[in-house]
Amino acid sequence: MCHVSVNSWLKRFKTSGLDGLKTKSGRGRKPILTKQTDTDAVLAAVKANRQRIQLAKADWETSRSAGSQPVSESTFRTFLKSLMADTNAFVDE
Repeated sequence: MCHVSVNSWLKRFKTSGLDGLKTKSGRGRKPILTKQTDTDAVLAAVKANRQRIQLAKADWETSRSAGSQPVSESTFRTFLKSLMADTNAFVDE
């Protein structure tokens, strides 16, 4: 921790109180895959290749636009797990 960070926090606290010390939205790394834009395409690829996640990922990548950022298999798998967690929440209720 450096004095610049501490002084920045102190200044934010003096101007806004405790609310000034909260992390502001929009900070941090942006997700490569989002539920709003990628859910339908990913689920369609998985339905076409249920047994092989590598084939589902390859099928999904061919349907993406040319300038899209590449996605690793672990990122793809993590995104699928988050989608399944959301759908399982509806089933359990």
